[in-house]
Amino acid sequence: MNKGLGMSMLRPVMGLLALALALAFVVVLLLAVPAHGQTPAARAATEPVPKFDKAFLASAAAIASGEQVWTTQCRHCHGRAAYPGKAPKLSPGGLAPEFIFDRVTNGFGKMPPWKEVFTFEQRKGVVAYIKSSSFSP
Repeated sequence: MNKGLGMSMLRPVMGLLALALALAFVVVLLLAVPAHGQTPAARAATEPVPKFDKAFLASAAAIASGEQVWTTQCRHCHGRAAYPGKAPKLSPGGLAPEFIFDRVTNGFGKMPPWKEVFTFEQRKGVVAYIKSSSFSP
């Protein structure tokens, strides 16, 4: 076999391999930075830390907003009538409002994060509703 012929056949393969690696690198970079230009950590840094004082947690407007979100989005997984084993049923008595807000915002386990779906105020409202005396899973 002619050595020169083997190398000439290998060059196109090496070129394709280099192109594939370069393309894979670009795809990884594109996936690492979301389309709106901020990483998840940067977006989290731009959101204020929520305040859950007694006045907010007792606010009828916040509770009503949270109940609306709970009814349309949360209840089918966390409510009493949800399919057994789908998600934990909530017993929020001992849960801190900040803990609930973090789980709603960032998700946990199989629960997706809702930060990109619901506004900051809606997510705070969910906390107010869950911590309210009118909460009914």
